[in-house]
Amino acid sequence: MEHEVFVPVTVERLREALGDPVSVARAVPGLQQDAGADPVAGRLKVRVGSHSITYRGAVRVTGRDDGSYAVEGDATETRGTGSVTLALTLRLRDTEGGTTLTFDGTATADGRVTELPQDAVGSAVVRLLNRFAEALGETEEQPEEKPEQPETPEAVETPEPEAPPAPPVDDFTEPANPPAEAAHARRTMIGRSAEEVDHAPPRGRYAPVPAPQTVASGATLRWAAPAAAVVLASAIVVTRVLRKRR
Repeated sequence: MEHEVFVPVTVERLREALGDPVSVARAVPGLQQDAGADPVAGRLKVRVGSHSITYRGAVRVTGRDDGSYAVEGDATETRGTGSVTLALTLRLRDTEGGTTLTFDGTATADGRVTELPQDAVGSAVVRLLNRFAEALGETEEQPEEKPEQPETPEAVETPEPEAPPAPPVDDFTEPANPPAEAAHARRTMIGRSAEEVDHAPPRGRYAPVPAPQTVASGATLRWAAPAAAVVLASAIVVTRVLRKRR
């Protein structure tokens, strides 16, 4: 097979991309890389006509002394026993306005792809090489644009709010001139013992007001009835004694 692709990119830029395995992996259209494997290794779905076949394999690009590159690859079907082996030579030719990439070599395959029409297989291969060459020219790393940080407004010193005035505190201390009742009480306690002072009832306006005593009429009647019964019983006993003596 032999195929040419024009890319509007300089030869130097393409050589830098071909010398970097990560850039080559990015240029393979639809490649799903395997974690921890070589950069250009993983799964690739190839569409041939109305059919699609998924392969798992790897591709290696090696530079030669004459300025060309050897492209070698092998893969197997993920759902089948078919396999594909690729051996191509890639040359770069400086062309006005860009570079022409020339692919020539051989490819062998068996399995499902051999059951499909040859023209459909050829179209799928050409489409894959075209997309690879175009993507290879776009693999130049773009500088990462850092997101603009929003400008933080300068801190404005705000005056601290004044503390509210403290509420008035009631003064529970003894006044300088005590009332007359308190002075009289202190004068009357002079000369008493500590026990008498502790048990002395307060005087003046602090003296407790005695509760009014109420006399219930029911209490008198309740005690009067038993007393009358005792007197009557005594009189009956005395009368009987006197009668017996007669």
